[in-house]
Amino acid sequence: MKKCFLLLLIAPFTLFGESLTQLIELSKNNKMIDSSRISIESTKDSYESVQNAYLPQFNIGASYQRTSKETSGVPHSKGVVKGSVDYVLYDGGKKYNTYDSFEASIEEEKNSLVNQKNQIALQVTNYYFNYLSLEAQKEAKLKEIEQLEAQYTRLKRFLDAGTTTEDEVQKIISRVEIAKVDLHEIELNIQTILHNLEYVVGKSVSIEKGSSVNEYNSDKKQLRADIKALEYKLEALLANAKATKSGTLPTITLNDTYAKNDLNYNTSTYSSISDEYDQNIASVNLSWKIFDFGATSREYQAAYKQYLALKSQYEYEKNKASVDLKLAQKSYDIGKLKIKSAKAGLNAANSAYDAIKAKYENGLVDNVTYLEALSEKYDAQSALKVALYDLEIKKANIIYYSGEKIEEFVKWEK
Repeated sequence: MKKCFLLLLIAPFTLFGESLTQLIELSKNNKMIDSSRISIESTKDSYESVQNAYLPQFNIGASYQRTSKETSGVPHSKGVVKGSVDYVLYDGGKKYNTYDSFEASIEEEKNSLVNQKNQIALQVTNYYFNYLSLEAQKEAKLKEIEQLEAQYTRLKRFLDAGTTTEDEVQKIISRVEIAKVDLHEIELNIQTILHNLEYVVGKSVSIEKGSSVNEYNSDKKQLRADIKALEYKLEALLANAKATKSGTLPTITLNDTYAKNDLNYNTSTYSSISDEYDQNIASVNLSWKIFDFGATSREYQAAYKQYLALKSQYEYEKNKASVDLKLAQKSYDIGKLKIKSAKAGLNAANSAYDAIKAKYENGLVDNVTYLEALSEKYDAQSALKVALYDLEIKKANIIYYSGEKIEEFVKWEK
């Protein structure tokens, strides 16, 4: 009974293929995405380590020493146990600049991960609808071959009866062979897409029809995740430059050391000296590098120039993203016109085929004219479906370039 229940649970995913939503969900297990996730965790751990390093540091230690010549200040042997606390009171602002750099880097990596997922979702969307386009072409080609073979059977009877010529039959055979070659190429392209999908999602998949992409209708303007990532990277580089510059400012530290001393004198002259005592020393220390031949200044300039270089790249990518969105919208408008044109073409091809077929079967036109009409009919059928599926890809492009998540706009209707 349990086995039957388990089979019922698995059946929907084995008897049927994956929808676009399922493929996008599977793609989140992509190894590159896993790598990015681990990288974020690594940066978070490094940030936590730096934060902990700025907390008070507690140390303990012990020492034992012997001397060959005892004096009043140097006993024959001495044991010391001590503990200390160190804390940086001020480091020129380097601490907080370092914190800002890590926080910006983490946000950069998070946005890069969001963009990476969305890019893969766009890639999967392209594979999905290109697969459906090829399946539509395959279906049309099979119907074309079926019609050609039916005509071949018909002409073969006429040839046997002596009412047609050998060359007429050979033309049909030639068309059948050409159509079969086209079919093999289509099937190869289908298998290539399935293999590419397997590489992206990490498992062998099959594809179920029925998915589509909602149109994106919004005047809301927002940056793509990859552009946001560049913004955070800019913040991180600027914080790094400021942290470098803080090297020209003083550093103030606090130290408190407690020590327990045990002195052992062999000479009776010094025996009156206390051989055991406790000592606590507290100190505030200042360190200020006032001259280093311009090394710190050069280091700051180098870090700041990295910031300026990325800033130029950021402005370029931001403008490019705006142009990409406009081009995607223009491409979508053209895609709708292609569908309208493909529908008109299909109507014309169907009408022409019906008329030519009737004439051909009554001997009013030759088979060359008929074969051309037949090819045009099925080419027009697949062209319309290709245009429809291509429009779904163009919708996904607009969503991506608008900075939205593609998976939130995918729907499935069986």
